[in-house]
Amino acid sequence: MPELEIWTASWVWLDGAVRADAGLVTDGRRVLATGRLDELRERFPAAPTRVKGRYLGPPLANAHTHLDLGLGPTFTGPFPDFVRYVIGRAERRGREAAARAAAQAPQRLVGDIAAREEVVDWWLAEAPAAGVVYWEVLGLVPPEREAEILRATRERLERWKRRERPGGPRVGLSPHAPYSLTPGLMRGVVALAREFEVPLQIHAAESPGERDYFLRREGDLAAFFRAQGWPLDLHPTGLSPIAYLAELGVLEARPTLVHGVQVDEADVRLLAESGAVVVSCPRSNLGLEAGLPPFDLYLQHGVPLALGTDSRASAPSLDVRDEVALLERRGQPPERTLAWAAAGGRAALGLAPAVLQPGMELEQVEFW
Repeated sequence: MPELEIWTASWVWLDGAVRADAGLVTDGRRVLATGRLDELRERFPAAPTRVKGRYLGPPLANAHTHLDLGLGPTFTGPFPDFVRYVIGRAERRGREAAARAAAQAPQRLVGDIAAREEVVDWWLAEAPAAGVVYWEVLGLVPPEREAEILRATRERLERWKRRERPGGPRVGLSPHAPYSLTPGLMRGVVALAREFEVPLQIHAAESPGERDYFLRREGDLAAFFRAQGWPLDLHPTGLSPIAYLAELGVLEARPTLVHGVQVDEADVRLLAESGAVVVSCPRSNLGLEAGLPPFDLYLQHGVPLALGTDSRASAPSLDVRDEVALLERRGQPPERTLAWAAAGGRAALGLAPAVLQPGMELEQVEFW
């Protein structure tokens, strides 16, 4: 009979939460029991205890990134300057850049936004990770161009949905951000997501300038629009980005919202009512001078939270554990941050709930 061992760590997943006094029993192949550490030692007195590191539980998820932006260099500075930086790197995006980035991304549960068809094709053919690859749509265009973009998006979805396989990555849609699509195009993309029953991921309420743009047509994002010669009358004024999405009916589709930094309590109530998951990318947000989300306000209203790295264009690594470490240095307890990265990430990607339970294969358990 294989020798039994008790595995534990500083923080262990047990009964839907992260705890400091728990563990599992294994025969080297499967999980045989889970529970409080003292109870496991009493039940299995001959089993030695192995400390496996800082975390023991279901795999963490990186709920938001852009692999096709490659491996940097990482930009830091005001958000509009970052937009210029990304636009300037557009020709470098693609399958090769995504593959190089994926090779340095340790999490195997990923939400990736792709701006090139070849990247979605690569995801579906080679499945570099489980999770969702979201096709990015954006456009401040006249109505006839909206219809053209939506027709092309429909054709892509039809083709990609046929290529999905059980257990493999799924295709989703990402209408980029409230300010980067016309209202008609945003509604159309959301309608396609509902028709094809695919997940949605949207960048929203990221920078102070985004909020200023929607409320008053002021701030650095409005100045960026003017400098680009883009029209400033395509979106309503006097609404926050979250309230604007609610007015369009976008929140009814329960999208995953990335960032959610610049929100007030009214916004958070709207998100709570919708059931949306908010994905925080702390290192990216700090590097782009956006700040951190109001985590306590989200928790107060029951909004589910997840973590993502964003791309290497705005974060120095693609390891969500580095997001956990930063938040803990900023005072967030590990019981929260690890739960956001494990359970929250799976919820954001539409995966089965995070569990650590008897009968699991040991290869399904993560420790570090």
